[in-house]
Amino acid sequence: MVSSKATTENLTRAGLNLIQQALSIYDNDLRCVRVNRPFKEMFDLPEMLCIPGAYFSETIRYLAQRGEYGDVDDLEEFVASRVEQARAFEAHYMERTRANGRMISVEGSPLPEGGWVTVYTDITAIKDQEKLLHARTDELSDQLLSHTERLSKTNRELAATNAALEEAKRQLTKMEARARITTEMMPAHISHVDEEGNYTYSNRRLSSVIPSRPSDILGMHISRALGQRAFAKIKSHYEEAQAGTASVFEFTDDESSHRIRVAFNPDQRGVYILSMDVTEEAQARAALSQTHKRELAAQLTSGLAHDFANLLTIILGMQSRLSRMDQATEAQELIAATQSAAHRGGTLLNRIAEMSGPREMHPVPVEFRRFMNDLKTLATPTLPSGVTLESQCDSITQPVLLDAGSLQDSLLNLILNAKDAIGAQAGKISITARSVRDTWLEIAVSDTGSGFSEEALERALDPFFTTKGGEGSGLGLSIVYDLTKLAGGDLKLKNSAQGAVITMRLPLRFTTVTATSKLVLLVEDSDDIRATVRGMLTDMGHRVIEATSAEEGSALAMLDGVNFVLSDISLIGNTTGVQMIDALKQKGLRATTCLMTSLPTNDPVRIDAASRYPLIPKPFTATDLATFMTMDHS
Repeated sequence: MVSSKATTENLTRAGLNLIQQALSIYDNDLRCVRVNRPFKEMFDLPEMLCIPGAYFSETIRYLAQRGEYGDVDDLEEFVASRVEQARAFEAHYMERTRANGRMISVEGSPLPEGGWVTVYTDITAIKDQEKLLHARTDELSDQLLSHTERLSKTNRELAATNAALEEAKRQLTKMEARARITTEMMPAHISHVDEEGNYTYSNRRLSSVIPSRPSDILGMHISRALGQRAFAKIKSHYEEAQAGTASVFEFTDDESSHRIRVAFNPDQRGVYILSMDVTEEAQARAALSQTHKRELAAQLTSGLAHDFANLLTIILGMQSRLSRMDQATEAQELIAATQSAAHRGGTLLNRIAEMSGPREMHPVPVEFRRFMNDLKTLATPTLPSGVTLESQCDSITQPVLLDAGSLQDSLLNLILNAKDAIGAQAGKISITARSVRDTWLEIAVSDTGSGFSEEALERALDPFFTTKGGEGSGLGLSIVYDLTKLAGGDLKLKNSAQGAVITMRLPLRFTTVTATSKLVLLVEDSDDIRATVRGMLTDMGHRVIEATSAEEGSALAMLDGVNFVLSDISLIGNTTGVQMIDALKQKGLRATTCLMTSLPTNDPVRIDAASRYPLIPKPFTATDLATFMTMDHS
């Protein structure tokens, strides 16, 4: 079967051969692209000079040797001259008499991408008729004959010019098509509006930048295409652009919650507009800005906190000595109150360190329903019997990338604040999670308490602001706000008809949880803890083998298929979990090895273990463990 390309080639060749005029096309390198049969026959050329790739100079040399151009004194100089003329090719029309007495017209036009096309027409018969007409019409004035000849020549030149214009039009059409394809592929909306505000060009990408808006907007007014709310946000910049002032700015679309960057560039007939969705970039900027704020806060407070801690240590020491002396009852009460205040100051220092100290976000795939169930399990025991906790997150069905520990801390803080707002009366705390345009994860915590005061709505996120008097540190909401901004999100406060509502928005990143089943060696000497952790692991789809001591664990770890070892640091016997893993690594164990412990954070054994192996502190939830196991521990 003949290929489509070959069929097209044959049709092209046949079509050119049907043209009565001789035709030749040469490229920018002066090599033959195509000639037709009349060209070959007109100049009686050999086949080798009519095939694609033949050199123009060789054709000129062949014709000159055959006398086509009359007597040529220096052949090489003549060929070089013709080649030089060809390299500076310009559109032209000429008539000449060949060596064989025939007259031909020559029409040449350059091609937009280099090279040229030339058409040769045998006009011998036309010239003979003109001579005959001239001989037989002595009555006609010389001026009329001359005018007729000029008109005939002009018509031929006009025809050649029209052909060149048609070719240029075809080339411009191709260029426009390429430009449109390029703009359609760009992740931005590129458009132009005229002086009246109507779109004269659009690359059909508006709906990808603002999802709720249409794509076919040609002829539509900009306010209708964008919607009144979005147009109101850009109107002042648009009017300045219509007046001749370029600008670049950003705004948030209320319907989609997308952050949009817009560039206005005026011209004489309206305004060019470039719009891009920079939501993810804005989220990253917010997180980076919050990191810088934290670093600055740490620098400002670290020195003061150090000096303050020293003062508290002195105060506690002096009060301790006073308490051991014989004092009146009233004095003992004052000493106890002073010690309590100093201890509270120490606690406050720790909270400041948590808020301003370095913290990194560790987003991992989180099953959100399981996360919310674990949160409810943790928070419910802290609530009075008359306060209920409800959660709703049915719309979040896919795993999402979150720092589960940070989010859990924040939500627990909000739940405890809601509990305090409800007070001793019965009430309800509700947590509702939903996705906003697949851009934000929105979590709203509402309660049936008294709501925020006007002052609290303005200042509740400020450090040390509290409405709890001496019972509050004023850092709870500040820490929640800080963690939310660090994740690239935002926190809003408002009152509803029932009470207070705190809405947290975090960047929504759907992902997939790799459901790779592991064979886990669990080394734990407490039967109850071992059973609990085993249940967590099996619920995740992992297979578990158990050991109660380092000796058992060392024997089982080398079994084929074991690819994850989770051991407590403190085990019965003389060997710790750390020592067991050290020995297994020396034997060439390739499985991932991790530790768990209930030792305090300042214990030297825990500090040493955490510096060498991944460690998860007890107590932990199933969500904490799932998050821990999905981290890269290589």
